[in-house]
Amino acid sequence: MTRLAMRRVVKVGTSLLRGTAARPTTAVIADLAASLNRAHRRGEAIALVTSGAVGLGCAALEMGGRPTEVEALQAAAAVGQGRLMALYQDAFAVRGLKVAQVLVTRGDLASRRRYQNACRTLEQLLAWGVVPVVNENDTLATDELRFGDNDTLSALVAVAVGADELILLTDVDRLYSGDPRRDAGAEPIEEVRDLQELERLSHVARGGGQWGTGGMTTKLAAARIATSSGIRVRLADGRDPAVLDALLAGERVGTVFQPSTTPLPDRKRWLAHALLPRGSVRLDPGAERALVRHGASLLAVGVQAVDGDFGPREAVRLLASDGRELGRGLATLGSAELRQLMGQAGVEVVHRDQMALTLTPEASDDSLAGH
Repeated sequence: MTRLAMRRVVKVGTSLLRGTAARPTTAVIADLAASLNRAHRRGEAIALVTSGAVGLGCAALEMGGRPTEVEALQAAAAVGQGRLMALYQDAFAVRGLKVAQVLVTRGDLASRRRYQNACRTLEQLLAWGVVPVVNENDTLATDELRFGDNDTLSALVAVAVGADELILLTDVDRLYSGDPRRDAGAEPIEEVRDLQELERLSHVARGGGQWGTGGMTTKLAAARIATSSGIRVRLADGRDPAVLDALLAGERVGTVFQPSTTPLPDRKRWLAHALLPRGSVRLDPGAERALVRHGASLLAVGVQAVDGDFGPREAVRLLASDGRELGRGLATLGSAELRQLMGQAGVEVVHRDQMALTLTPEASDDSLAGH
């Protein structure tokens, strides 16, 4: 299949799709289709990740508010998903573009075989000039298999299709050093240059305050997934339809997250970001240094603690002694056996070929400075 000049994934969330009195949902989708059509005519391949099924379902059912029960949410999504796709299909068809509905759960990408199948399907759709419209399968997904937010889903789709760029359309104009709606001293951030800087920003967002409880935390997590895989991320205000055109034209709008200069290879991307961890393993500083600095396998002698219940060949989070996530991998031992062998020399816990580290050596050096 011939690779087109530029490959982008665009994510649009519920806050934009619900529309306003002045600009209803149909107008939002029409503007979106017009912008993506202009990019498509320039020879670009576009995939769209969308929210909105539950909201449209609730509106169709004339509900006073969003239900809280899982069964009601899933049923509302079943009603709304068809309406959402009809809106996209009509808006894109007017411009001569075909769309394809792609519904996924986290389990679809956590299985290596199903992940590869999804990659091939998306690749074929892009080769045909079809715009994949991807959404979480809210009708069937259980809590265990949910992405939790479509920011994470959009980053994983960008990884799956080998995108050059991920565009996150939101309801703020860019990333700030704090929540600009509550902090008058919050400074705008136009560029995030590397994973180390992104890690610091993520720590601030997780650390407290209203900024960390909103959607920015998930967007930073999505940026971490994408940039570590060599994908540039752009975050900007999608309420103005001119903004997406500016982004697609390469203009400096919003905040840009620059991709890693040493991106993870394909299988390592899947290990790091698509798997569903069943537990975690906490390392001592010596083991952290061996993994991050020297590319070693993890041995039981360097394990300080084991959390969760997992079996052999299941995914685990690899944590530093202070709780930071170093990466993920497939365990060679189950949790019960590992607890018995913890601290012993010569016992392999995660082989380096079944491990993907997402912490930079520089960030690890900072954390180890006190040891």
